[in-house]
Amino acid sequence: MIDSVLATSNSARETVLWIASDLFYRGGVRAVGMELIVERSGVAKTTIYRHFPTKDALIEAFLEREDHDFWRQWEAVVGSHAGEPRRALSALCDWIGDRVSRDSYRGCPQINVAAEFADVGHPARKVAHRHKSEMVERLTALCRELDMSTAPLRAHQIGLLFDGAFMSNGRLGNVGAAWILNDAVERLVGS
Repeated sequence: MIDSVLATSNSARETVLWIASDLFYRGGVRAVGMELIVERSGVAKTTIYRHFPTKDALIEAFLEREDHDFWRQWEAVVGSHAGEPRRALSALCDWIGDRVSRDSYRGCPQINVAAEFADVGHPARKVAHRHKSEMVERLTALCRELDMSTAPLRAHQIGLLFDGAFMSNGRLGNVGAAWILNDAVERLVGS
């Protein structure tokens, strides 16, 4: 009995998070109300608030899920080129280029949500800040593998390029986002 209650509870939580994530990404977190999430998920508001005590907690869970999924994909891309930092950087450019060229792509969820909240103490801003810091740390590690004395600087520059691509609003899709990123990163790290 307890197992079925827990399974139902976890299922409701995942349903709400899945629906909210889709709505938040497509419409922005401020534009999506809890009533719409209740309506689309079919989960009672009391159940939603049992799992997510506030809308901010739901937004934070959305960004945490996006963060986890992003790093899982990043690891797969970089991991397929272990010990080959130049090829790993190129593969990241290809992956990001493909990502930002999708028809449904609406920008980086972390940047989008952070832009909606002015308060740097907001949970969403904290998750977004941690996500972007993590990107610079990972890029620094790749640049250090290239024996670059300027690894932290180059990592920040590459991070800015990636963030620019994430916010390109599809402009790079028809001109070759991966090619543009690869060319820029190559110029930064040298051949």
